[in-house]
Amino acid sequence: MADKPIRLALVGVGKIARDQHVPALEANPDFELVGCASRHQSLDGVPHAVSLEELLDTGIGIDAVSICTPPQARYEIAAAALRRCLDVMLEKPPGATLNEVAALEGLANAQGSSLFATWHSREAASVAPARDWLSGRRVVRVHIDWREDVRVWHPGQTWIWQAGGLGVFDPGINALSIITQILPQSVRVIDAELAVPENCETPIAASIRMLGDAGAEVLAEFDFLHPGPPRWQIDVECEDGHLRLTRGGAVLEIDGDTPVTAEDREYANLYRRFADLVRARESDVDCEPLRLVADAFLCGRRRTVDAFVE
Repeated sequence: MADKPIRLALVGVGKIARDQHVPALEANPDFELVGCASRHQSLDGVPHAVSLEELLDTGIGIDAVSICTPPQARYEIAAAALRRCLDVMLEKPPGATLNEVAALEGLANAQGSSLFATWHSREAASVAPARDWLSGRRVVRVHIDWREDVRVWHPGQTWIWQAGGLGVFDPGINALSIITQILPQSVRVIDAELAVPENCETPIAASIRMLGDAGAEVLAEFDFLHPGPPRWQIDVECEDGHLRLTRGGAVLEIDGDTPVTAEDREYANLYRRFADLVRARESDVDCEPLRLVADAFLCGRRRTVDAFVE
């Protein structure tokens, strides 16, 4: 396979697949998009079936799948692909539960397949420079301010309000994926408050207090009803300076200097990494961001708020 494109099928052809996955695949010669599976949508010029099983049963040659469905459906699809010895790439979050992801990792290892649990925000342009600047520094406190309008960014996506859909943590987990990548210490949840609409099963707003193992205080505030432009910002205060990431990790500002912006290559980087994993027959499965969300659900106080109306 080393000198041939990896024949890949997309499972789930929604907004994220069309906006991010398809352009990244088209620009990457390591991959050939040979099929897609979706109950309701298709891609022009790409063989289509309503399920991965039906697509595989057509006899089309497939080496790997990229799963872009809601998280509640990912386990069964990924497990079916791994049982056929296919390599699997998972959109974030990698599953609806930690146990599901652990089971998939075990199955991938048993089958000799590559499994890649992706966190696209870790590939934002300024995340690596932020990690490098923070390395060796003593972090005192962190403030995550992650707010957007769900009606703009997730219109009509009812799955997000159902159990396993994460609610405001669907975007909020992006911030958690960044801090678990850049901070020079691990963090644990010590308190949380979840605002859950009376007609939903997942929160529409949340705050989480965390504590780093070196003493850093971390506060995360998430809001799914934020009017106007989104605010995706992380402030990190160190003993000897201040770092700010904005625009979801795309822009870096240190000690108030001129912000540095670089080109967005999040999904291009993810598919480059997936190709490397497939060629090396390796996996990359990090569940720490999902673990923090799970802990927030475990120890968080639930507060019922007004019903959400699309």
